[in-house]
Amino acid sequence: MLARVQQLHQILQHLGPDWLTYRLSYAARLRTGAVRRKMPASSWNEQPLDRFLSQPSLAQSQKYFAYRLETAPRFFFEPDDRSQYQHHFEKWDKSQTPIGLSDALGRGSMRFFEHTEVETGFPPDWHANAISGERAPDRIHWSEIGDFENGDIKVIWEPSRFGCTFNLVRAYWRTGDPHYAEMFWSLVEDWRERNAPQLGVNWKCGQEISFRVMAWCFGLYGFLKAEPTTAPRVASLAQLIAVSGARIDANIDYALSQNNNHGISEATGLWTIGILFPEFQRSAQWRDTGRRLLESQATQLIYDDGAFSQHSANYHRVMLHDYVWAMRLGDLLDQPLSVELSPRIANAGRFLYQIQDDETGRVPNYGQNDGSLVLPLNNCDSRDFRPVVQATHFLTTGSRCYLPGPWDEDLLWLFGSESLNSSIEADRRDDFQAQQGGCYTIRSRDSFVFVRCPGFRHRPAHADLLHVDLWWRGQNMALDAGTFSYNHDSSGDPLSKTEAHNTVTIDRCDQMDQVGRFLWLPWARAEARRLKKSAAGNLTYLELTHDGYQRLSAPSAHTRAILRVQDHWVIVDRLTSSSAHEYRLHWLLIDVPFVSQSKTNLMLETSAGPYYVQVGSSAAEQSSSIVRGDDASRRGWRAPYYNSLEPALSLELQTRAVNTTFWTVFGPGPCEVVTSDATLQLQTGDWAALICLKMRDDAPLVSSVNVSGSLRDTIEID
Repeated sequence: MLARVQQLHQILQHLGPDWLTYRLSYAARLRTGAVRRKMPASSWNEQPLDRFLSQPSLAQSQKYFAYRLETAPRFFFEPDDRSQYQHHFEKWDKSQTPIGLSDALGRGSMRFFEHTEVETGFPPDWHANAISGERAPDRIHWSEIGDFENGDIKVIWEPSRFGCTFNLVRAYWRTGDPHYAEMFWSLVEDWRERNAPQLGVNWKCGQEISFRVMAWCFGLYGFLKAEPTTAPRVASLAQLIAVSGARIDANIDYALSQNNNHGISEATGLWTIGILFPEFQRSAQWRDTGRRLLESQATQLIYDDGAFSQHSANYHRVMLHDYVWAMRLGDLLDQPLSVELSPRIANAGRFLYQIQDDETGRVPNYGQNDGSLVLPLNNCDSRDFRPVVQATHFLTTGSRCYLPGPWDEDLLWLFGSESLNSSIEADRRDDFQAQQGGCYTIRSRDSFVFVRCPGFRHRPAHADLLHVDLWWRGQNMALDAGTFSYNHDSSGDPLSKTEAHNTVTIDRCDQMDQVGRFLWLPWARAEARRLKKSAAGNLTYLELTHDGYQRLSAPSAHTRAILRVQDHWVIVDRLTSSSAHEYRLHWLLIDVPFVSQSKTNLMLETSAGPYYVQVGSSAAEQSSSIVRGDDASRRGWRAPYYNSLEPALSLELQTRAVNTTFWTVFGPGPCEVVTSDATLQLQTGDWAALICLKMRDDAPLVSSVNVSGSLRDTIEID
């Protein structure tokens, strides 16, 4: 009982009484059937198109088709642009193309989460979990279906997002083959037949409906003049979109209560319908609601430093895709969103640019990642963030930030062929601080470190405070495990826990208590205490701490120092308490062959050359282990894509003590490490570094660094 009272107090403290009141009220409305009565189930015949039109006579299919051909609002592209676009595609189709993916779809193999090929049949069973074999009911109101009753609901939702539409359009515009248009319309017709309004799991989430609407609009305009596009099909799709708009609008308050991408995506859905379908009676209302919410949500959820409230690189991209789509539509149709929005979105794009790897365009896989890719408009791997950064940069500046490449296909679809001739004005990637979002990077010539140091204005995603990602020559050497499944077990995804991250765990406890699949309490706070660079520029020092373990019966303080010595990295962790604890340092490393002189000293044999990792501690007794893909646990696994596990190397060092210091050295060359109670000495073939340490919580963890030899530099930490 006491624990429940404490949780309630923490919810009120972090989320506020308004949030709690709303969520309790919403839960009551679900239980009593009020939600079902507000959005009653019906048949498509009971929701005819003429009910939604300002001019009911337009519902006659030939009339409506003529309207869409002759009078409907512009889109990102015109059907007649196809011949002009074709010559651009050849330079981008060097690897897997939308033609191959679309042909596989026709054979009944659909790509899930932008990675995994799953046999679904064509058309798929829209209510089946194609991976587990479970099936959700299709004749029950969506409000009566639980989120976690039929396996991972995201697997069921994935086909109904209609993400395949983008590849079908891209394949058709490359080839002119009407078969791809026929596939799209067959899928739409089958979905309509098997998803009566408000019945089944595919009406459950307004964000999913919004993504589906965006894909349907892309398909409508992309196939508008294709032979399989007939008047009855176009009128039927308009009916689907109108019913979808009513469903989004009726329950958008729930999405807004989540303070994340859900509200933004649903606002984008309403804006899209309102601006592209002015013939609907409620189009002006939906357009204005979408506008108001897109502008207010940006102010509330995108921080001044460009970070996003959801603490997730993947959902940051979802947010940007929503805004690029919405803002571009507004500009095209002379209904631009507010001028204040553009610099905020530009900042959010720069945030991703600054945490990117130069060679691959990838970013650290931090926070929740369900594989969402709202606009799959290119041949890049979904982990490559250059397409969204390029599109955001062009939207807000009129120029590009990367040299030409396959990431430019987004520009062609969204901005036209003129965008491919725009100037290239690349920003410089340097050490980066996003204090509000809790993300920091430090860069050397060939590598960079990314560290999580959030203060949490919005709900934490993972218990990942002071997690460190390390990248070297395009390779993610020390990495975030990512997200496997939101419905792995009753506690959600095991890779969200502290022990899966590159940080220190105390007594096997998470830094926060997980009280729900998506709720951690109480919210811990991390803080960057010191950041300093030497005058010669060879040394950079960042010191951080968090209070997550202050809630233990014997509170413990964790301070982490990150020191760059040219291209080597030294990470020092200080753990202090009044009683003994089990301290565990963990590193999840790239899955490559390795040579181990001991379980604390590795040489990783990477494609870019050897790379060295050493760990140690001040403790007299310690134990270490190296595990790759442990079958009995989630240790030594990563999920680079949602619902897909790959092995990685898990290096663990443990000790039991009252106070202790861990140290880790990463570098492209071997390094001899000598330690004492107050110093850490590093010796390479070219230089030596003396690092002076302090164990007091009121003092810098590192007081000074002196480097001699071929590399001469010094830094004093205040």
